[in-house]
Amino acid sequence: MDIQFNRNEDQMKLSLSEMRKRMQKIYEGGGKKSIEKQRERNKLTARERIDYLKDADKPFIELGAFAGYEMYSEQGGCPAGGTVAGIGYVSGRQCIIVANDQTVKAGAWFPISGKKNLRLQEIAMENRLPVIYLVDSAGVFLPMQDEIFPDKEHFGRIFRNNARMSAMGITQIAAVMGACVAGGAYLPIMSDETLMVEGNGSIFLAGPYLVKAAIGEDIDAETLGGAVTHTELSGIADYKFKTEQECLDEVKKLMSKLGEKKKAGFDRIAAKLPIKNAEELYGLFPADGKPYDMLEVIERIVDDSDFDQFKQDYGKTILCGYARIDGWAVGIVANQRTIVKNKKNEMQLGGVIYNDSADKAARFILNCNQKKIPLVFLQDVTGFMVGSRSEHSGIIKDGAKMVNAVANSVVPKITIVIGNSYGAGNYAMCGKAYDPRFIYAWPTAKIAVMGGEQAAKTLLQIQVAAMKAKGKEVSAEDENKLLDEIKGRYEAQTTPYYAAARLWVDEIIDPVETRKVISEGIAAANNNPDMDDLRVGVFQV
Repeated sequence: MDIQFNRNEDQMKLSLSEMRKRMQKIYEGGGKKSIEKQRERNKLTARERIDYLKDADKPFIELGAFAGYEMYSEQGGCPAGGTVAGIGYVSGRQCIIVANDQTVKAGAWFPISGKKNLRLQEIAMENRLPVIYLVDSAGVFLPMQDEIFPDKEHFGRIFRNNARMSAMGITQIAAVMGACVAGGAYLPIMSDETLMVEGNGSIFLAGPYLVKAAIGEDIDAETLGGAVTHTELSGIADYKFKTEQECLDEVKKLMSKLGEKKKAGFDRIAAKLPIKNAEELYGLFPADGKPYDMLEVIERIVDDSDFDQFKQDYGKTILCGYARIDGWAVGIVANQRTIVKNKKNEMQLGGVIYNDSADKAARFILNCNQKKIPLVFLQDVTGFMVGSRSEHSGIIKDGAKMVNAVANSVVPKITIVIGNSYGAGNYAMCGKAYDPRFIYAWPTAKIAVMGGEQAAKTLLQIQVAAMKAKGKEVSAEDENKLLDEIKGRYEAQTTPYYAAARLWVDEIIDPVETRKVISEGIAAANNNPDMDDLRVGVFQV
């Protein structure tokens, strides 16, 4: 291996070490004191509940671990959005598990909590996955109620989705292990079955304090809405248990009896590992933005390192082709980052989408839809080619073809942002706005409308022009200082952590986990047999 490879590998491993360090802090939830309080009440933490429930011999893909990261500092933070969740298996059935983290502000819902829970329900609906709710929440975080309560994508949408999922035949099981208050009380009751833990689980529209204030009645939480009350008097809950473990054991039993449903029928054969070592991904990806061969990355992700290229000698700044990942047939669309020559023997910049590459990708995406082959997008894109030559050649028209194909694609799309994800390139390569079933980022990802250098210089020109218009003198030294300040602010917003905190991506992953998350994503998508017929909009040719 050469010096550049070693340098890349060192930088990637440092990035992964930093990611794990941040993740470890998130795993602490609301902190050690809050965890100790859970234990004093014989309660497990959200992560312990999931660990007990899920199948140990099957993958569990956590989703939204960085939700809320470095947000809400004035409120004391909201690690993982106050909810631990992901895709895993319970009694052999793939499902979504959602667990309120009571150690984070008593499990109260922040704006990002609502966004995360809605995303998890969206995944369940798109992929027809059963949902298990492990409920332990004080409800809406009152100081921010205006940002989580009334709007279409706020708290109430959760219960609307409960009803919609039930109508879609998606199993929902709620295990109430702590408080379930006010509007949140609807979630377990709108699930198919409700389980409660005696002494800790409670469900009521108004707690004892509010009941006292509203109607003057003195009553304790257990009598008002505990497990005995709701299994013996109101009939709201279906099962009660002495311990959380007994409750979770019953969830396992219920899941084990689910009937098999029709599958989408995506093709899968026996999996083969890549011939090329996946750990070499660490050294292949350049930390300094230098060109690299995306084909080498693909060959460390796909089975047998076998990638069958489509239109190999045309539109070379995008690689398209067929492969298998963990046995699943896939179509791959990836930005090529080497400097290549086009059909006219002209040099083309890597990571830029040109007319011919957009045209090729659009055709390939339509082919995959015709053949019912899931699509995988590997993003490292700086955008579409600009300038008079590209504009006169119709780059907007060709880009629109590709965007049209992506937007109207009916097969599952899974996106991995491995490097840059800038401007309209983000859209064309199936960014979050284009409904990928799942979207993940490597620690090297950067998501923004344009690169930091270009954006900073553009903003600088605007700011300097405004200052000069007011008669202010701006020296070269002032300009450089201002440029550094703007660039620093802008680049802080392009990191994968900034994106993951706002759920622009579902999770930040180790590059060697890429095969696993794609495979589990297709396995999830295979549960939904209802795909629309392929229809596309008007193409200008």
